[in-house]
Amino acid sequence: MKNLPVFAFMGFVTMLCSCGGESYSPKPRGYFNIEFPKKTYRLFDKGCAYSFEYPLYAEMVAEGNKTGEACWYNLYFKQFNGRLHMTYYDVSSKNEYEGLVEDARTFAFKHTVKANSIDQKLINYPDRKVYGVYYAIEGNTASSVQFFLTDSAKHYFRGALYFNERPQYDSIQPVVDFIKKDLDKMISTFKWNH
Repeated sequence: MKNLPVFAFMGFVTMLCSCGGESYSPKPRGYFNIEFPKKTYRLFDKGCAYSFEYPLYAEMVAEGNKTGEACWYNLYFKQFNGRLHMTYYDVSSKNEYEGLVEDARTFAFKHTVKANSIDQKLINYPDRKVYGVYYAIEGNTASSVQFFLTDSAKHYFRGALYFNERPQYDSIQPVVDFIKKDLDKMISTFKWNH
């Protein structure tokens, strides 16, 4: 018990000495460095009414068996935890065509609540009879890109890009920009097979 005041004094001096020196400041929030794969493409031509080129680093998975719809696919970007959901419809009437086009616009503009902007770009390849609208959606939304392609007569194809993450546009923006180039390639090589 005699040494108790000495130990208390030494502990107090140690605490005073440890409080000096460099000051601590919190580090800013950081994000992982993203390694992007090389852009190489392969042809998708599985007996559907359409064909196009898509990136080698993505995996094409048929979804039609689950939904009962033929030629519905998901293009998985596993490295980026995202997918392009693709649907196809045979169009049998002008009313059906107009309804599908309106559905595409409605689905894109449902993101208005969270979107900073929604830019629309017309798609026009008359030599292949490929027409449509490309919606680039910016902001903390569930989908960053949506588009539809049609021949304005009997074919309708729709794509919507989703990520399986909470939307944080500033952190996902480099990935979206990278995948948009692949979608541009897909659209520019898109053809109707019959």
